[in-house]
Amino acid sequence: MEEEQVELVGKAFVDHYYHLFDTNRVSLYTLYRPNSMLSFEGQKIQGVEEIVLKLTQLPFDHCKHTISTIDSQPSPCTGGIIVFVSGNLQLQGEEHHLRFSQMFHLVQEGSYFVQNDIFRLNYG
Repeated sequence: MEEEQVELVGKAFVDHYYHLFDTNRVSLYTLYRPNSMLSFEGQKIQGVEEIVLKLTQLPFDHCKHTISTIDSQPSPCTGGIIVFVSGNLQLQGEEHHLRFSQMFHLVQEGSYFVQNDIFRLNYG
């Protein structure tokens, strides 16, 4: 896959993912598979139902992500794409934003799905 195509897929995925997260978190189930894994602040969660349960039970209803950087690389061993994101998220009713980093390993089976997802807040 050409570098330009990798960048386009990575950006399109990031736009789609955070739009769903910010507006309709339960619909994120379409992006994961039974063997997908999420590491959320060090907690490891596997499977579509468990991942969506974790994301929908976060202690806030609304947030807005502002993306600062998106770095995408091809993953030749899977025909997939590694996407690294950094940015800020603003929780409804909170004055200050939170900095975060997130990494996605996208694998293609027809369409792309998230094989691995690692999320961390960046303190300091």
